[in-house]
Amino acid sequence: MTETAREIVQKVFRAGVVGAGGAGFPTHVKLGAKAEIYLVNGAECEPLLKTDQQLAARDAALLVRGLSLGMEATGAKEGVVALKAKYHEAIEALTPLLSPNMRIHILKDVYPAGDEVLAIWMATGRRVPPGGLPLDIGVVVGNVQSLINVARAVDDDAPVTHRTLTVTGAVRQPATLTLPIGAPLSEAVELAGGLSIDEKDAAYIDGGPMMGKLLGALDAPVTKTTGGVIALPADHPLIRRRRADMRSIVNAARTVCEQCMLCTELCPRHLIGHELSPHLIVRSVNYGHVAQPSVPLSALTCSECGVCEAYACPVGISPMRLNQALKARLRAEGARYEGALRPADPMIEGRLLPVSRLVARLGLAPYNRAAPLSPRTHEPKRVTIRLRQHIGAPALACVKPGEAVRRGQCVGEAPAGALGVPVHASIDGVVAEVNPDAVVIER
Repeated sequence: MTETAREIVQKVFRAGVVGAGGAGFPTHVKLGAKAEIYLVNGAECEPLLKTDQQLAARDAALLVRGLSLGMEATGAKEGVVALKAKYHEAIEALTPLLSPNMRIHILKDVYPAGDEVLAIWMATGRRVPPGGLPLDIGVVVGNVQSLINVARAVDDDAPVTHRTLTVTGAVRQPATLTLPIGAPLSEAVELAGGLSIDEKDAAYIDGGPMMGKLLGALDAPVTKTTGGVIALPADHPLIRRRRADMRSIVNAARTVCEQCMLCTELCPRHLIGHELSPHLIVRSVNYGHVAQPSVPLSALTCSECGVCEAYACPVGISPMRLNQALKARLRAEGARYEGALRPADPMIEGRLLPVSRLVARLGLAPYNRAAPLSPRTHEPKRVTIRLRQHIGAPALACVKPGEAVRRGQCVGEAPAGALGVPVHASIDGVVAEVNPDAVVIER
């Protein structure tokens, strides 16, 4: 590694940059690898979310700078920005800024184009093997917001203290907001004009409608990986599905699964050439795992995109939830999947879901509205900085109650020798509380 590459990696680590697409993998680890292609995943294929497309347009110079730094650190010879054709403003802003070794790849408006395995295949023609990593085929993938944070970290020594996210659904004024990390999500909803339905009838999803998690309450704080907040009526099918308990899901699978194979025929990972076959996993679970040993193990390669449960299954069962349960058990046992990459399905182009059809199927058409990027700054009186906002070990608090802190000051250090990153104060204030999970700061 060159001195320049080492400096980039160190600055990105100190700034606490992690993948902003949802997984939260520490970015400095990716930058420390060697790759041939650096791919910017700007697909943002989850319905309703409008963050990356607007940031790519507004902060185009920072995004290109972040891509350049990523390529320099990894030694990548080509930089690819994957965007959907409908992101006109982003394409127009980025095109004149690209170096000769960078290009924009136009993606179809399909789901899940943002799954990195699909995005890599669409943009480069390379296919990640099942159970493998993009680095196995010479590719590093970065999210739009992550690379903007890389540019700020390297050029300005700026730590990650804010997160841009979309607040939409059953709110009066859908908006894309930039908020201090640790701000209560309830304040994000207020900034979007408040609910357009009665509060007692509302439920919330953290992230997108397909892969987002059900929020128990709006007192949860914004984190580095908060992709969005979607308010929906509590009786919406997306909410009812998330509230279904595992016992009822297993019972439904045993009772009504007709092995029609639609879940497998529309599974993006199966289409790309992975063994993963949701209908066989359902059969295996239903009959005590009577199957080839690799069938239940292939659940480990599931991306949890939700196509099988939200779109494919005609009888309303959830192969994805079964996969999740299997994955948890298999990981606890230390199991690993090893299987060959098979030929891609010749029907793959026709079986990826048009987002417009997905929106209609999910009952989201009334909520599919613009969520403009707001220039407004928000200064909460209290923030809760979680010590785990990333894959790996949680940060260790390095401040004490009563201590005055400044925005950008480190309040949690990464444990020595462990995968992790530091976390920083997002406002000026005084430390009100330190607990094993978070540092609370009051203005």
